[in-house]
Amino acid sequence: MSDKNSVPVVHCDVVIIGGGPSGLSAATELKKQGIANVIIVEREADAGGIPRHCGHPPFGMREFSRVMTGPGYARALVRRAERCGVDIRLNTSVINIDPDGKLQVSTPQGISNIMADRVIIATGVREKPRSARLVSGTRPLAITTVGALQSMIYLKHLIPFRRPVIVGSELVSFSAIWTCIGAGIKPVAMLEKTKSILTFWPSQWFPRLFRIPLFYQSSIVEILGKDRVTGVVISDQSGQLRNIKCDGVIFSGEFLPESSLANKAGLDIDPHTGGPVIDQFGRCSNPGIFATGNLLRPVETAGWCWREGKNTGAWVADDLKGKLPQVKNNLTQSLAQSLAISLESPLIKLAVPQRIQMPYDGTGMKHIQIRFLQSCKGQLILLYGSRVIWRKSLNAKPEARVLIPLHILKNISVKDQLHLDFQCADSSSCHLGE
Repeated sequence: MSDKNSVPVVHCDVVIIGGGPSGLSAATELKKQGIANVIIVEREADAGGIPRHCGHPPFGMREFSRVMTGPGYARALVRRAERCGVDIRLNTSVINIDPDGKLQVSTPQGISNIMADRVIIATGVREKPRSARLVSGTRPLAITTVGALQSMIYLKHLIPFRRPVIVGSELVSFSAIWTCIGAGIKPVAMLEKTKSILTFWPSQWFPRLFRIPLFYQSSIVEILGKDRVTGVVISDQSGQLRNIKCDGVIFSGEFLPESSLANKAGLDIDPHTGGPVIDQFGRCSNPGIFATGNLLRPVETAGWCWREGKNTGAWVADDLKGKLPQVKNNLTQSLAQSLAISLESPLIKLAVPQRIQMPYDGTGMKHIQIRFLQSCKGQLILLYGSRVIWRKSLNAKPEARVLIPLHILKNISVKDQLHLDFQCADSSSCHLGE
Protein backbone atom coordinates (compact mmCIF):
# COMPACT_ATOMS: atom_id res chain seq x y z
CA MET A 1 0.00 0.00 0.00
CA SER A 2 1.22 3.49 -0.79
CA ASP A 3 -0.41 5.00 2.32
CA LYS A 4 -2.70 3.99 5.13
CA ASN A 5 -5.81 5.22 3.30
CA SER A 6 -5.25 3.29 0.07
CA VAL A 7 -7.32 0.22 -0.81
CA PRO A 8 -5.36 -3.02 -0.39
CA VAL A 9 -4.67 -5.03 -3.54
CA VAL A 10 -4.29 -8.82 -3.67
CA HIS A 11 -2.59 -10.35 -6.73
CA CYS A 12 -3.39 -13.83 -8.03
CA ASP A 13 -3.27 -15.92 -11.18
CA VAL A 14 -7.01 -16.61 -11.41
CA VAL A 15 -10.01 -15.31 -9.49
CA ILE A 16 -13.31 -17.19 -9.75
CA ILE A 17 -16.56 -15.42 -8.95
CA GLY A 18 -18.99 -17.94 -7.50
CA GLY A 19 -18.43 -20.99 -5.31
CA GLY A 20 -20.97 -23.40 -6.79
CA PRO A 21 -20.14 -26.71 -8.51
CA SER A 22 -18.74 -25.05 -11.65
CA GLY A 23 -16.61 -22.53 -9.76
CA LEU A 24 -15.27 -25.12 -7.31
CA SER A 25 -14.41 -27.62 -10.03
CA ALA A 26 -12.72 -24.92 -12.14
CA ALA A 27 -10.60 -23.88 -9.17
CA THR A 28 -9.69 -27.46 -8.29
CA GLU A 29 -8.66 -28.22 -11.87
CA LEU A 30 -6.55 -25.05 -12.06
CA LYS A 31 -4.60 -26.14 -8.98
CA LYS A 32 -4.17 -29.64 -10.43
CA GLN A 33 -2.79 -28.00 -13.60
CA GLY A 34 -0.12 -26.25 -11.55
CA ILE A 35 -1.62 -22.76 -11.31
CA ALA A 36 -0.29 -21.39 -8.03
CA ASN A 37 -2.65 -18.68 -6.83
CA VAL A 38 -6.35 -19.39 -7.30
CA ILE A 39 -9.02 -17.48 -5.37
CA ILE A 40 -12.78 -18.12 -5.20
CA VAL A 41 -14.94 -15.24 -4.03
CA GLU A 42 -18.35 -16.30 -2.74
CA ARG A 43 -20.98 -13.89 -1.45
CA GLU A 44 -22.67 -16.48 0.79
CA ALA A 45 -21.43 -17.61 4.19
CA ASP A 46 -20.77 -21.10 2.77
CA ALA A 47 -19.57 -22.30 -0.63
CA GLY A 48 -21.31 -25.05 -2.56
CA GLY A 49 -23.98 -23.19 -4.53
CA ILE A 50 -27.55 -24.38 -5.05
CA PRO A 51 -26.91 -28.01 -3.96
CA ARG A 52 -26.49 -26.74 -0.37
CA HIS A 53 -30.26 -26.18 -0.39
CA CYS A 54 -31.19 -29.55 -1.85
CA GLY A 55 -31.40 -32.04 1.01
CA HIS A 56 -32.22 -34.95 -1.25
CA PRO A 57 -30.35 -37.24 -3.71
CA PRO A 58 -29.13 -37.87 -6.34
CA PHE A 59 -25.91 -35.86 -6.45
CA GLY A 60 -22.29 -36.89 -6.82
CA MET A 61 -22.50 -40.00 -8.98
CA ARG A 62 -20.22 -38.56 -11.69
CA GLU A 63 -17.92 -36.71 -9.30
CA PHE A 64 -17.61 -39.10 -6.34
CA SER A 65 -19.01 -42.41 -7.70
CA ARG A 66 -21.72 -42.54 -5.06
CA VAL A 67 -25.18 -41.14 -4.44
CA MET A 68 -25.18 -38.10 -2.14
CA THR A 69 -27.60 -35.46 -0.92
CA GLY A 70 -27.08 -31.89 -2.11
CA PRO A 71 -25.50 -30.57 1.13
CA GLY A 72 -23.17 -33.56 1.37
CA TYR A 73 -22.18 -33.10 -2.26
CA ALA A 74 -21.51 -29.38 -1.74
CA ARG A 75 -19.33 -30.05 1.32
CA ALA A 76 -17.36 -32.70 -0.58
CA LEU A 77 -16.66 -30.28 -3.44
CA VAL A 78 -15.48 -27.63 -0.98
CA ARG A 79 -13.22 -30.09 0.86
CA ARG A 80 -11.69 -31.25 -2.43
CA ALA A 81 -10.95 -27.65 -3.48
CA GLU A 82 -9.46 -26.77 -0.10
CA ARG A 83 -7.24 -29.88 -0.11
CA CYS A 84 -5.88 -28.70 -3.46
CA GLY A 85 -4.98 -25.33 -1.96
CA VAL A 86 -7.77 -23.15 -3.35
CA ASP A 87 -8.27 -19.91 -1.38
CA ILE A 88 -12.05 -19.65 -0.78
CA ARG A 89 -13.15 -16.23 0.47
CA LEU A 90 -16.68 -16.23 1.88
CA ASN A 91 -19.04 -13.32 2.55
CA THR A 92 -17.26 -11.54 -0.27
CA SER A 93 -19.22 -9.71 -2.97
CA VAL A 94 -17.78 -8.41 -6.22
CA ILE A 95 -18.75 -4.79 -6.83
CA ASN A 96 -17.07 -4.27 -10.17
CA ILE A 97 -14.77 -5.91 -12.74
CA ASP A 98 -12.35 -3.75 -14.70
CA PRO A 99 -11.32 -4.77 -18.24
CA ASP A 100 -7.75 -5.38 -17.01
CA GLY A 101 -8.90 -8.06 -14.54
CA LYS A 102 -9.07 -5.95 -11.37
CA LEU A 103 -12.02 -6.77 -9.11
CA GLN A 104 -13.36 -4.43 -6.49
CA VAL A 105 -14.79 -6.55 -3.68
CA SER A 106 -16.69 -5.95 -0.46
CA THR A 107 -15.66 -8.06 2.53
CA PRO A 108 -16.51 -8.05 6.25
CA GLN A 109 -13.23 -6.16 6.71
CA GLY A 110 -14.09 -3.51 4.11
CA ILE A 111 -13.40 -2.77 0.45
CA SER A 112 -10.38 -4.31 -1.28
CA ASN A 113 -9.14 -5.07 -4.78
CA ILE A 114 -8.09 -8.35 -6.35
CA MET A 115 -5.84 -8.19 -9.40
CA ALA A 116 -5.94 -11.37 -11.48
CA ASP A 117 -4.33 -12.48 -14.72
CA ARG A 118 -7.58 -14.30 -15.61
CA VAL A 119 -11.15 -14.06 -14.31
CA ILE A 120 -13.78 -16.81 -14.40
CA ILE A 121 -17.39 -15.76 -13.82
CA ALA A 122 -19.51 -18.60 -12.42
CA THR A 123 -22.40 -16.70 -10.85
CA GLY A 124 -25.11 -19.15 -11.93
CA VAL A 125 -28.82 -18.40 -12.28
CA ARG A 126 -31.86 -17.25 -10.38
CA GLU A 127 -35.50 -18.27 -10.73
CA LYS A 128 -37.96 -15.84 -12.24
CA PRO A 129 -40.00 -14.38 -9.35
CA ARG A 130 -43.73 -13.71 -9.26
CA SER A 131 -43.29 -10.06 -10.28
CA ALA A 132 -41.56 -11.03 -13.52
CA ARG A 133 -44.34 -13.54 -14.30
CA LEU A 134 -47.04 -10.83 -14.06
CA VAL A 135 -49.31 -12.81 -11.71
CA SER A 136 -51.96 -10.52 -10.24
CA GLY A 137 -53.52 -10.51 -6.77
CA THR A 138 -52.54 -9.38 -3.30
CA ARG A 139 -49.14 -9.95 -1.71
CA PRO A 140 -49.73 -12.38 1.14
CA LEU A 141 -47.09 -14.50 2.85
CA ALA A 142 -46.12 -17.98 1.59
CA ILE A 143 -45.24 -17.15 -2.05
CA THR A 144 -41.76 -18.38 -2.90
CA THR A 145 -39.39 -19.88 -5.46
CA VAL A 146 -37.90 -23.37 -5.16
CA GLY A 147 -34.49 -22.02 -4.16
CA ALA A 148 -35.99 -19.90 -1.39
CA LEU A 149 -38.15 -22.82 -0.24
CA GLN A 150 -35.18 -25.18 -0.02
CA SER A 151 -33.18 -22.56 1.84
CA MET A 152 -36.00 -22.18 4.38
CA ILE A 153 -36.41 -25.92 4.89
CA TYR A 154 -32.83 -27.22 4.72
CA LEU A 155 -30.85 -24.27 6.07
CA LYS A 156 -33.28 -22.47 8.38
CA HIS A 157 -35.50 -25.44 9.31
CA LEU A 158 -38.72 -23.50 8.65
CA ILE A 159 -42.00 -24.84 7.23
CA PRO A 160 -43.63 -21.97 5.28
CA PHE A 161 -46.86 -23.82 4.33
CA ARG A 162 -48.53 -27.23 4.26
CA ARG A 163 -50.60 -27.37 1.04
CA PRO A 164 -48.97 -25.33 -1.74
CA VAL A 165 -49.45 -25.19 -5.50
CA ILE A 166 -46.32 -25.74 -7.61
CA VAL A 167 -46.04 -23.68 -10.81
CA GLY A 168 -43.88 -25.24 -13.55
CA SER A 169 -42.58 -28.65 -14.58
CA GLU A 170 -38.84 -28.21 -15.09
CA LEU A 171 -36.39 -30.49 -13.30
CA VAL A 172 -36.30 -28.11 -10.34
CA SER A 173 -40.09 -28.37 -10.05
CA PHE A 174 -39.77 -32.07 -9.25
CA SER A 175 -37.01 -31.23 -6.80
CA ALA A 176 -39.62 -29.03 -5.11
CA ILE A 177 -41.93 -32.04 -4.77
CA TRP A 178 -39.15 -34.06 -3.19
CA THR A 179 -38.35 -31.20 -0.81
CA CYS A 180 -41.99 -30.81 0.18
CA ILE A 181 -42.61 -34.52 0.80
CA GLY A 182 -39.47 -34.75 2.92
CA ALA A 183 -40.69 -31.85 5.06
CA GLY A 184 -44.21 -33.22 5.52
CA ILE A 185 -45.71 -30.77 3.02
CA LYS A 186 -48.40 -32.06 0.63
CA PRO A 187 -48.67 -30.06 -2.63
CA VAL A 188 -52.28 -29.86 -3.83
CA ALA A 189 -51.53 -29.26 -7.53
CA MET A 190 -48.81 -28.80 -10.13
CA LEU A 191 -49.42 -26.44 -13.06
CA GLU A 192 -47.71 -26.49 -16.46
CA LYS A 193 -48.63 -23.92 -19.11
CA THR A 194 -47.67 -26.13 -22.09
CA LYS A 195 -49.05 -29.47 -23.31
CA SER A 196 -46.32 -31.58 -21.70
CA ILE A 197 -43.77 -31.50 -18.90
CA LEU A 198 -40.53 -29.66 -19.62
CA THR A 199 -38.11 -32.31 -18.34
CA PHE A 200 -37.49 -36.03 -18.92
CA TRP A 201 -40.74 -37.81 -19.72
CA PRO A 202 -40.68 -40.36 -16.82
CA SER A 203 -40.96 -37.40 -14.43
CA GLN A 204 -44.66 -37.13 -15.23
CA TRP A 205 -45.20 -40.18 -13.02
CA PHE A 206 -43.56 -38.51 -10.01
CA PRO A 207 -46.57 -36.29 -9.10
CA ARG A 208 -48.89 -39.28 -9.56
CA LEU A 209 -46.78 -41.31 -7.14
CA PHE A 210 -47.62 -38.75 -4.45
CA ARG A 211 -51.18 -38.14 -5.73
CA ILE A 212 -50.49 -34.57 -6.81
CA PRO A 213 -52.81 -33.50 -9.67
CA LEU A 214 -50.83 -32.27 -12.69
CA PHE A 215 -52.72 -29.72 -14.81
CA TYR A 216 -51.43 -29.08 -18.35
CA GLN A 217 -52.03 -25.85 -20.30
CA SER A 218 -52.89 -24.19 -17.01
CA SER A 219 -51.56 -21.09 -15.30
CA ILE A 220 -52.26 -18.90 -12.29
CA VAL A 221 -54.20 -15.74 -13.07
CA GLU A 222 -54.66 -14.55 -9.48
CA ILE A 223 -53.39 -15.33 -5.99
CA LEU A 224 -56.01 -15.07 -3.23
CA GLY A 225 -55.53 -14.11 0.39
CA LYS A 226 -54.79 -11.01 2.45
CA ASP A 227 -52.25 -11.93 5.13
CA ARG A 228 -51.55 -15.44 3.87
CA VAL A 229 -52.34 -17.35 0.70
CA THR A 230 -55.80 -18.93 0.83
CA GLY A 231 -56.06 -20.09 -2.78
CA VAL A 232 -55.35 -19.40 -6.44
CA VAL A 233 -57.45 -18.81 -9.51
CA ILE A 234 -56.16 -20.74 -12.51
CA SER A 235 -57.01 -20.79 -16.18
CA ASP A 236 -57.21 -24.44 -17.29
CA GLN A 237 -56.74 -26.06 -20.72
CA SER A 238 -60.30 -25.26 -21.74
CA GLY A 239 -59.82 -21.59 -20.86
CA GLN A 240 -62.16 -21.83 -17.88
CA LEU A 241 -61.33 -20.20 -14.54
CA ARG A 242 -61.33 -22.35 -11.44
CA ASN A 243 -60.30 -21.92 -7.81
CA ILE A 244 -57.85 -24.17 -5.98
CA LYS A 245 -57.59 -23.92 -2.21
CA CYS A 246 -54.01 -23.81 -0.99
CA ASP A 247 -51.84 -22.07 1.61
CA GLY A 248 -48.80 -21.33 -0.54
CA VAL A 249 -47.45 -20.93 -4.07
CA ILE A 250 -44.08 -22.23 -5.31
CA PHE A 251 -42.88 -20.63 -8.56
CA SER A 252 -40.32 -22.91 -10.16
CA GLY A 253 -37.96 -22.72 -13.08
CA GLU A 254 -37.91 -20.07 -15.83
CA PHE A 255 -34.32 -19.39 -14.79
CA LEU A 256 -32.43 -16.22 -15.62
CA PRO A 257 -28.61 -16.03 -15.74
CA GLU A 258 -27.10 -13.95 -12.93
CA SER A 259 -25.28 -11.79 -15.47
CA SER A 260 -25.14 -8.40 -13.74
CA LEU A 261 -21.36 -8.64 -13.28
CA ALA A 262 -20.88 -9.69 -16.89
CA ASN A 263 -22.83 -6.60 -17.90
CA LYS A 264 -20.74 -4.41 -15.59
CA ALA A 265 -17.58 -5.82 -17.11
CA GLY A 266 -18.78 -4.68 -20.55
CA LEU A 267 -18.95 -8.20 -21.96
CA ASP A 268 -21.05 -9.02 -25.01
CA ILE A 269 -24.36 -10.53 -23.81
CA ASP A 270 -26.29 -13.06 -25.87
CA PRO A 271 -29.96 -11.97 -26.15
CA HIS A 272 -31.03 -15.61 -26.39
CA THR A 273 -29.34 -16.96 -23.25
CA GLY A 274 -29.10 -13.76 -21.22
CA GLY A 275 -25.52 -14.75 -20.39
CA PRO A 276 -22.17 -13.72 -21.89
CA VAL A 277 -21.19 -14.63 -25.45
CA ILE A 278 -18.39 -17.22 -25.35
CA ASP A 279 -16.21 -19.22 -27.71
CA GLN A 280 -15.52 -22.96 -27.44
CA PHE A 281 -13.09 -22.36 -24.56
CA GLY A 282 -15.58 -20.42 -22.43
CA ARG A 283 -13.72 -17.21 -23.33
CA CYS A 284 -15.80 -14.03 -23.34
CA SER A 285 -15.54 -10.96 -25.60
CA ASN A 286 -12.80 -9.77 -23.22
CA PRO A 287 -10.24 -12.58 -23.71
CA GLY A 288 -9.03 -12.29 -20.12
CA ILE A 289 -12.47 -13.20 -18.78
CA PHE A 290 -14.06 -16.66 -19.01
CA ALA A 291 -17.54 -17.87 -18.04
CA THR A 292 -18.85 -21.26 -17.02
CA GLY A 293 -21.77 -23.09 -15.42
CA ASN A 294 -25.39 -22.06 -15.50
CA LEU A 295 -24.48 -18.45 -16.23
CA LEU A 296 -24.04 -19.65 -19.82
CA ARG A 297 -27.55 -20.98 -20.28
CA PRO A 298 -30.43 -21.67 -17.90
CA VAL A 299 -30.30 -24.32 -16.66
CA GLU A 300 -28.22 -27.50 -16.32
CA THR A 301 -27.71 -30.11 -13.61
CA ALA A 302 -25.05 -29.76 -10.91
CA GLY A 303 -23.11 -32.63 -12.48
CA TRP A 304 -23.07 -30.98 -15.89
CA CYS A 305 -21.92 -27.68 -14.34
CA TRP A 306 -19.20 -29.49 -12.41
CA ARG A 307 -17.85 -31.06 -15.61
CA GLU A 308 -18.13 -27.77 -17.50
CA GLY A 309 -16.26 -25.94 -14.75
CA LYS A 310 -13.55 -28.59 -14.71
CA ASN A 311 -13.04 -28.17 -18.46
CA THR A 312 -13.00 -24.39 -18.17
CA GLY A 313 -10.35 -24.58 -15.47
CA ALA A 314 -8.18 -26.67 -17.80
CA TRP A 315 -8.67 -24.19 -20.67
CA VAL A 316 -7.77 -21.22 -18.46
CA ALA A 317 -4.65 -23.07 -17.28
CA ASP A 318 -3.70 -23.65 -20.92
CA ASP A 319 -4.31 -19.98 -21.66
CA LEU A 320 -1.98 -18.92 -18.85
CA LYS A 321 0.67 -21.28 -20.22
CA GLY A 322 0.27 -19.89 -23.76
CA LYS A 323 -1.23 -23.11 -25.12
CA LEU A 324 -4.66 -21.79 -26.03
CA PRO A 325 -5.29 -20.35 -29.51
CA GLN A 326 -4.79 -16.64 -29.05
CA VAL A 327 -7.51 -14.06 -29.66
CA LYS A 328 -6.70 -10.63 -31.05
CA ASN A 329 -7.37 -7.80 -28.62
CA ASN A 330 -8.67 -5.77 -31.53
CA LEU A 331 -12.38 -6.61 -31.90
CA THR A 332 -12.38 -6.46 -35.71
CA GLN A 333 -9.43 -8.85 -35.92
CA SER A 334 -10.99 -11.14 -33.32
CA LEU A 335 -14.27 -11.37 -35.25
CA ALA A 336 -12.37 -12.10 -38.46
CA GLN A 337 -10.86 -15.27 -36.96
CA SER A 338 -14.12 -16.72 -35.60
CA LEU A 339 -17.43 -18.09 -36.84
CA ALA A 340 -20.63 -16.64 -35.39
CA ILE A 341 -23.67 -18.87 -34.93
CA SER A 342 -26.93 -17.32 -36.11
CA LEU A 343 -30.30 -18.73 -34.99
CA GLU A 344 -32.72 -18.71 -37.92
CA SER A 345 -35.71 -20.58 -36.48
CA PRO A 346 -37.95 -19.01 -33.81
CA LEU A 347 -38.29 -22.50 -32.32
CA ILE A 348 -34.63 -22.55 -31.29
CA LYS A 349 -34.23 -20.94 -27.88
CA LEU A 350 -30.43 -20.73 -27.64
CA ALA A 351 -27.08 -22.08 -28.73
CA VAL A 352 -23.85 -22.27 -26.68
CA PRO A 353 -21.10 -21.42 -27.56
CA GLN A 354 -22.09 -18.51 -29.76
CA ARG A 355 -18.74 -18.15 -31.55
CA ILE A 356 -16.15 -20.70 -32.70
CA GLN A 357 -12.50 -19.64 -32.93
CA MET A 358 -11.03 -20.87 -36.19
CA PRO A 359 -9.39 -22.90 -37.47
CA TYR A 360 -11.12 -25.50 -35.30
CA ASP A 361 -8.55 -28.05 -34.11
CA GLY A 362 -10.72 -30.25 -31.90
CA THR A 363 -9.76 -28.59 -28.63
CA GLY A 364 -12.23 -26.89 -26.31
CA MET A 365 -15.90 -27.81 -26.24
CA LYS A 366 -16.90 -30.81 -28.32
CA HIS A 367 -20.48 -29.74 -29.05
CA ILE A 368 -22.78 -26.82 -29.66
CA GLN A 369 -25.59 -27.13 -27.11
CA ILE A 370 -29.09 -26.31 -28.38
CA ARG A 371 -32.38 -25.76 -26.55
CA PHE A 372 -35.86 -25.43 -28.04
CA LEU A 373 -38.70 -23.20 -26.90
CA GLN A 374 -41.49 -25.62 -27.83
CA SER A 375 -42.18 -29.22 -28.71
CA CYS A 376 -41.33 -29.78 -32.37
CA LYS A 377 -40.66 -32.65 -34.76
CA GLY A 378 -38.50 -32.26 -37.81
CA GLN A 379 -34.90 -31.65 -38.84
CA LEU A 380 -32.29 -29.51 -37.12
CA ILE A 381 -29.94 -28.12 -39.78
CA LEU A 382 -26.54 -26.43 -39.52
CA LEU A 383 -25.51 -24.41 -42.55
CA TYR A 384 -22.21 -22.78 -43.43
CA GLY A 385 -23.38 -19.86 -45.50
CA SER A 386 -25.98 -21.55 -47.73
CA ARG A 387 -24.38 -25.03 -47.61
CA VAL A 388 -25.83 -27.69 -45.30
CA ILE A 389 -22.95 -29.26 -43.34
CA TRP A 390 -24.96 -31.21 -40.73
CA ARG A 391 -28.55 -32.27 -40.15
CA LYS A 392 -30.43 -34.46 -37.69
CA SER A 393 -34.02 -35.62 -37.42
CA LEU A 394 -35.42 -35.24 -33.93
CA ASN A 395 -38.51 -34.90 -31.80
CA ALA A 396 -37.46 -31.99 -29.61
CA LYS A 397 -38.96 -31.06 -26.25
CA PRO A 398 -38.81 -27.74 -24.43
CA GLU A 399 -35.64 -27.41 -22.35
CA ALA A 400 -34.25 -30.78 -23.50
CA ARG A 401 -30.56 -30.66 -24.38
CA VAL A 402 -29.58 -31.23 -28.05
CA LEU A 403 -25.90 -31.47 -29.01
CA ILE A 404 -24.27 -30.75 -32.39
CA PRO A 405 -20.72 -32.15 -32.79
CA LEU A 406 -18.11 -29.49 -33.46
CA HIS A 407 -15.72 -31.82 -35.32
CA ILE A 408 -17.72 -31.12 -38.49
CA LEU A 409 -16.01 -27.70 -38.58
CA LYS A 410 -12.46 -29.03 -38.94
CA ASN A 411 -12.27 -28.28 -42.67
CA ILE A 412 -14.22 -25.02 -42.59
CA SER A 413 -12.56 -21.68 -43.29
CA VAL A 414 -13.66 -18.33 -41.91
CA LYS A 415 -15.55 -16.76 -44.79
CA ASP A 416 -19.18 -16.91 -43.72
CA GLN A 417 -21.52 -17.47 -40.76
CA LEU A 418 -22.93 -20.62 -39.27
CA HIS A 419 -26.73 -20.74 -39.43
CA LEU A 420 -28.94 -22.96 -37.28
CA ASP A 421 -32.38 -23.70 -38.64
CA PHE A 422 -35.20 -26.12 -37.97
CA GLN A 423 -37.56 -27.57 -40.58
CA CYS A 424 -40.82 -28.89 -39.11
CA ALA A 425 -42.04 -32.25 -40.36
CA ASP A 426 -45.51 -30.68 -40.66
CA SER A 427 -47.28 -27.68 -39.16
CA SER A 428 -49.05 -29.74 -36.50
CA SER A 429 -45.80 -31.28 -35.21
CA CYS A 430 -44.38 -27.98 -33.97
CA HIS A 431 -47.20 -26.91 -31.63
CA LEU A 432 -46.67 -23.25 -32.43
CA GLY A 433 -48.09 -20.99 -29.75
CA GLU A 434 -47.94 -23.51 -26.88
